[in-house]
Amino acid sequence: MSTRRVVTGKNAAGKSVFISDGASPREMAFQHTPGFISSPQWRIDGTPDLAKRDGADPMASEGTMLAAVGGSVFWMITFPPDSVMMSADWKPELAGPEHLKAAPGIAERFEMDNPGMHQTPTVDYVTVVRGRLVLELDDGKTVELKQGDTVVQQGARHAWRNPFNEPVTVSVVMLGAKTA
Repeated sequence: MSTRRVVTGKNAAGKSVFISDGASPREMAFQHTPGFISSPQWRIDGTPDLAKRDGADPMASEGTMLAAVGGSVFWMITFPPDSVMMSADWKPELAGPEHLKAAPGIAERFEMDNPGMHQTPTVDYVTVVRGRLVLELDDGKTVELKQGDTVVQQGARHAWRNPFNEPVTVSVVMLGAKTA
């Protein structure tokens, strides 16, 4: 699956234009976790400045995918069924580097003793675009989410689980937040 990303803006005369139309340069289908697709769409490191028209695509370069305080990240993620990671063929030592490449700044926050569990200093707006998944909190409580459901995730320790037979795709907007 490739996510089509259409980016608009204004030219020097102030006229609306299409800047790009196609997949994000950082979209990545994982080789060692079949069915996992990371498709970061856009990143802004602070307050957007619409007067700035440098045309640079923030996804064209490497760097953290963790939203800075006051910044934002827009991401599409497809999770395969959990059974993929439970397969005898799955090799976490090969999958780990892919996750680090796709999600620098976030992948390092995943807990090795509790796979999938993590916490970020962000407020996340999550929408299930296709499929179903389970949101698990650190107290073990869970909620099942289906297509069209949304989550406002406010810096809580959590994990996304896909105990179902089909992949699930979510849209996530992460807002960098202040912490204590």
